[in-house]
Amino acid sequence: MARFEDLDVWRRAVALSAEVYRQLDSCRDFGFRDQITRSALSIPSNLAEGLERETIPDKVRFLEYAGGSSGEFRTQAIVGERAGFIDAEVAGRWGAESRELSAMIQGVIRGLRRMS
Repeated sequence: MARFEDLDVWRRAVALSAEVYRQLDSCRDFGFRDQITRSALSIPSNLAEGLERETIPDKVRFLEYAGGSSGEFRTQAIVGERAGFIDAEVAGRWGAESRELSAMIQGVIRGLRRMS
């Protein structure tokens, strides 16, 4: 399997996380900002941790965490939009990207399970 740094899903998750940090840099609701940046950061972090694991069940477990974080992030983007912290266009783009990341993560999981 390729290094996690070479995978498009990881690179896109890193780009999304960095964008979230930049976009919310001036958000004064520190609890919200902390939560959404953590969930965004958790996506590529769990991808990396999982793909560095030795066994397929360990890899899959951390990839499932990454997928869960993607859903958590998507929920927080919706809440952030409704609370007025995030512009509707940005929230929509983040939601679409997180759905694509979730699908890509599921594809990697299916591939790993076929290997076992």
